[in-house]
Amino acid sequence: MYARQVFLTVQNPDTFIFSNLIKSFSKCGYPHDAILLYQKMKTLGLEQSNFTFTSVIKACADLSALKLGRLVHSHAIISGFSSDLYVQSSLVSFYAKSGDLVVSREVFDTMPDRSIVAWNAMISGYEQNGFSKEAIDVFLEMRELGVQPDSTTFVSVLSACSHLGALNLGTWVQEYVIGNGFDVNVILGTSLINMFSKCGNVGRAREIFNGMRELNVITWTAMISGYGMHGYGNQAIELFYQMKAQGPKPNDVTFVAVLSACAHAGLVDEGRKAFDAMKKIYGFVPRREHHVCMVDLLGRAGFLDEAFQYIQSASGKPAPAIWTALLGSCKMHKNFDLGVKVAEHLLAEEPENPAHYVLLSNIYASAGRMDRVEMVREIMIKKGLKKQIGYSSVEIDHATYTFFMGDKSYPETTAIYQYLDELMRKLKNAGYVPEPEPVMFALEDEEGEFALRYHSEKLAIAFGLMNSSDGTTVRIFKNLRMCTDCHSAIKFISVVTDREIIVRDKHRFHHFKQGVCSCRDYW
Repeated sequence: MYARQVFLTVQNPDTFIFSNLIKSFSKCGYPHDAILLYQKMKTLGLEQSNFTFTSVIKACADLSALKLGRLVHSHAIISGFSSDLYVQSSLVSFYAKSGDLVVSREVFDTMPDRSIVAWNAMISGYEQNGFSKEAIDVFLEMRELGVQPDSTTFVSVLSACSHLGALNLGTWVQEYVIGNGFDVNVILGTSLINMFSKCGNVGRAREIFNGMRELNVITWTAMISGYGMHGYGNQAIELFYQMKAQGPKPNDVTFVAVLSACAHAGLVDEGRKAFDAMKKIYGFVPRREHHVCMVDLLGRAGFLDEAFQYIQSASGKPAPAIWTALLGSCKMHKNFDLGVKVAEHLLAEEPENPAHYVLLSNIYASAGRMDRVEMVREIMIKKGLKKQIGYSSVEIDHATYTFFMGDKSYPETTAIYQYLDELMRKLKNAGYVPEPEPVMFALEDEEGEFALRYHSEKLAIAFGLMNSSDGTTVRIFKNLRMCTDCHSAIKFISVVTDREIIVRDKHRFHHFKQGVCSCRDYW
């Protein structure tokens, strides 16, 4: 680096020279050099400026060096720069990137005058650490105070909307961006595509895709992935072919999106061709994600033995996620013998993962082996393992409402249950018959009926129907795979209410309209 060579020729460099070189190192992606230079500066007894601390804190953030960053924070306090706005903004970003959101928020809250950099650091910190609701709360506070957002703000907010399924807020962001003349560049445009796809409006995502001036490989991949998660495999493949003809070269993530789309749509031949092209034409070595997609593709389509052989022939030790994909297919196709064999591999690899025991229990229950179901439950109890709690959320007027099975935490609980009970009566008159999961047979009939009726997605749908206008679409987001009964019930709900209902579960989107689901019961 030329600046370094010049620096070495300077006799007795002062604070200004040190600070500028540290800033250059930090800005240009040499965080180790920035920190070494800072330490030398300290050794020589030179005073630091606010720009010195800002640059060094950024370098610590880039390295996720939490312990060192805290030490630099202490130096900044001792040197009298703890109230400097630039240093504070850097500290907010540093602690957020390092995962210490408590201290990040403490620094943020003490700032008397927060720049857009500080607001963005706090919002992105929450979003990147999985606290999407908190990220949106900070954004709404920012708007109430009249602080004007920029493109960086919107990229983080759109990502948070994607995780929460907050379509209304995401749509408002798009309208604000367009109305205020923001440049919908490749980063912001791709964020909008991701948001609309993950919030259930893949048509709007395609409109944005078509209107963008610049499309990079990430943008193409986002649109292909959007089609895939909605079950529109043919559109995903068509766009992939268009990308190969006139777009950038696909990367390995593109092939994950393509293979996943094929798996969800049952396009086995297209998936095989894409996988072969990935290896032979583009020279990519399959990663875990590609193997998971291929096993899922074959397993869903009923080629269980081939999927099992694929796992055994793959180089290296299969990751648990690969066995999990096959185990799910064994349950789907009621192949109990293979399912037990696969489960044994999984439990040997991840003996403390409760999801594997639950799936194995369901397989035993489907085979009528209730003695084995009880055995699995006893093992879980002995190990202190608990099934992941399912929940469903629905967005009403920019606010997100979350429900659990049998939830009675809302003031409107009585009205919600009365509405749902009446709705279920209408469903039964229309021909709906409850379809309990096999493991439900272990419950008493009345208890099983209660558990089915008040699943989280049914409560969320009832609340959404009660609080939205006739003819509008109700969108639900569930953290686990939807059960068979809810899938059946929602088909009938879409008929008796004449409403479209979109459910995003752990694996994909389901569009219910007039008694039909977009997945064609292939899920």
